[in-house]
Amino acid sequence: MRKPRDYDAELKALDDKARQLKARKREQLGDLVIATGADALSMEQLVGALLLAAEATDEPTKEAQHARGAAFFRAKSGARQSAHHHDSRQPTDSSSVRLASASSSAA
Repeated sequence: MRKPRDYDAELKALDDKARQLKARKREQLGDLVIATGADALSMEQLVGALLLAAEATDEPTKEAQHARGAAFFRAKSGARQSAHHHDSRQPTDSSSVRLASASSSAA
């Protein structure tokens, strides 16, 4: 005879997983704001920029935003790999990558 399923426990597990994913997404979005330097903007300016991006409907604008975002991640990935090869003891969190890219762009 089969054991009856505990639907309440399954629903609770799914709810817990959904909460974890939502919290992780919020954390990642906050990390992106910091990594891009947008944390220096006022809340109103940041929201305005995000609304402009979200409301973009023409394909050239969307493609330009996508290309710029992809270039940002490629540059961050390259800076992380470069820093790792130079000194393996160096941390590779987003703040050290941001500092490394800021100093290299100033040169």
